[in-house]
Amino acid sequence: MDKIALALKQEFGLKDFQVLNTIKLIDDGNTIPFIARYRKEATGSLSDEVLRNFYDRLLYLRNLEEKKADTIRLIDEQGKLTDEIKEKIENSKTLQEIDDIYRPYRPKRRTRATVAKEKGLEDLSKLISEGNIKEGNPDDYASKFLNDNVATLEEAYQGAMDIVAEDISDDADTRKYIRDTIWEDGSIVTEKLKDEKSPYEMYYSYRESIRKIPPHRILAINRAEREGYISVKIDVDDEKIVNRLITENVNNQSTFKEYHVSAIVDSYKRLIRPSIEREIRNKLTEFAEDKAIKVFKMNLKSLLLEPPVKGYVVMGFDPAYRTGCKIAVVDETGKLLDTATVYPTPPQNDVDGAKVVLKDLIEKYNVGLISLGNGTASRESELFIADLIKEMGRDLKYVIVNEAGASVYSASEIGTEEFPDVNVSLRGAISMARRLQDPLAELVKIDPKSIGVGQYQHDVNQKMLGEALNGVVEDCVNSVGVDLNTASVSLLKYVAGINGTIAKNIVEYRNTVGKFRNRNELKKVKRLGEGTFTQCAGFLRILNGDDIFDSTGVHPERYEVLEKLLLKFGYVKDKLDAKSLRDFAYKLEEYGLLKLSQEYDIGLPTLNDIVNELKKPGRDPREDLPKPILRSDVMTIEELKVGMELMGTVRNVVDFGCFVDIGVHTDGLVHISEMSQKYINHPLDVVSVGDVVKVRVIDVDVERNRISLSMK
Repeated sequence: MDKIALALKQEFGLKDFQVLNTIKLIDDGNTIPFIARYRKEATGSLSDEVLRNFYDRLLYLRNLEEKKADTIRLIDEQGKLTDEIKEKIENSKTLQEIDDIYRPYRPKRRTRATVAKEKGLEDLSKLISEGNIKEGNPDDYASKFLNDNVATLEEAYQGAMDIVAEDISDDADTRKYIRDTIWEDGSIVTEKLKDEKSPYEMYYSYRESIRKIPPHRILAINRAEREGYISVKIDVDDEKIVNRLITENVNNQSTFKEYHVSAIVDSYKRLIRPSIEREIRNKLTEFAEDKAIKVFKMNLKSLLLEPPVKGYVVMGFDPAYRTGCKIAVVDETGKLLDTATVYPTPPQNDVDGAKVVLKDLIEKYNVGLISLGNGTASRESELFIADLIKEMGRDLKYVIVNEAGASVYSASEIGTEEFPDVNVSLRGAISMARRLQDPLAELVKIDPKSIGVGQYQHDVNQKMLGEALNGVVEDCVNSVGVDLNTASVSLLKYVAGINGTIAKNIVEYRNTVGKFRNRNELKKVKRLGEGTFTQCAGFLRILNGDDIFDSTGVHPERYEVLEKLLLKFGYVKDKLDAKSLRDFAYKLEEYGLLKLSQEYDIGLPTLNDIVNELKKPGRDPREDLPKPILRSDVMTIEELKVGMELMGTVRNVVDFGCFVDIGVHTDGLVHISEMSQKYINHPLDVVSVGDVVKVRVIDVDVERNRISLSMK
């Protein structure tokens, strides 16, 4: 086992076979969803999340090894490589450590130290830094370095001290000590630059330990600084650090003591301190970004996996003021039936006219649910809808959905392709309706960064965020499975092994040849070769096709062994239906899966998965999750009273708590301290986006439109 594999084994707490097999599977070009689902024996059933973290760490460690080799080569080319330097590089655990070691050997721009060296003052700098001369007047030694380029003793000393200062700054151990000290003992300190109200007022005069500052505060401080509201610095006991450097490096008996001390002070203040402060601020930001991305990933996953609301004709209601509320009615399959624009909100306030239009649409198409976007004018629209439902006196409910990204979809290429003859402004209402019917199928059409369930998502590294969120979407799509005969290009391109081009080719084949009758037909699609087929086939479902196994998540590579098992237990494949398939699955369990695993040389985890799939062919795993709360009436914030207990839906989870929709338009905050009787590390340990939770009102601030809730 090589160094990288050993490191991964220790970091992830894995066994040898898990590490070696996973690395091989990744290097062979297998996708993470495929490895997680269909190679459980090889990986020891590692989850998709662990596999993605493993993959990221594998890349980092490989980059680290490449950097080590490059650094050793570059120093060796300068003829300065020693066994000690080589050993230090090879033992480095981070890219930062390697950068520190390479710092003295990196080609430099022209500095005060390089100018001093050109003037012949390097030997004088050594006399100062080595501190071996203990007798005599230092001027007598320094005067020997005067020449045409160095006219005075003062100039000689200054140049020599510049060289010493740079050498100290380039020393890897010195930088590590200072970096560690500032990290352990330093504080982030802010000061206001604008004397005005803003969301950042708590940071106008703020101090917090670097080690303890939570990620969301780091990002908030960064944003406030970027927008010019505050200045930010790191405060630490500089005198303590400098005194230690002097104690460890300066010979008190040296004739050049005062010059050595001055060089150390200058090195710290001019070169090291500003550089380390930048490094630490960057490190804090990277840490905060990483945490924010993780929170965003968890929230997005929960949102994408919200259960679909099936069996309803849905009216999408995209609220607005001046331009009017856009309405779209879609049938149970998401097909657009009708559109309208009404003006029940200010400034027109045409409530009666809007009611006439909506009542007509509701009766005409037998609408059962209204999907209301939570954006601008949502409050007024909700009151209007609740009043309309009361007047109609029929079984009609409404649900408030997160409308983030709807406008992005409306103007997108996908939106234009799907509804070329529908006005851009109305496409958002279609999205409102469809994302209630099937959140995953609709939300994949939108850039994940635009869905808006994160914390400071616009403040983090957008490339890293994009890659992380695309991974989440991919995992969600593949965990649910995709109906091959109805899926859009947007959905298909997230299936393991399938890219945008192949997704378009699948839809083109479907439109030209007709519905897929079996998975093997996929091989007829342009550019979908054997390798892609292996990766994607298990995640693509065909309902009512030639092969009942194609309606399950069982991979075609297992059909042969399944057919042998059918014969063993007296089943005829062509006569199987959902009921007999379930019976077959229970027969397998009765016989004993471990025994079958050994008899037919099939891994027990895979056999367990197959049996679970056979029990519920075509099952949507999201069906087991809590359904959204359907409402017919609305409360106001003024009606809330401390002590009230209500059911609500978690809309967003952040580092300090979660926001819950309790049906009063303004989401209430459950602070992390009010989420559980026990101590919790993070709100995500308790709740996820989409969870239906019971909460108690503990404070209502009508003036500031704030609601505080408790889950205790």
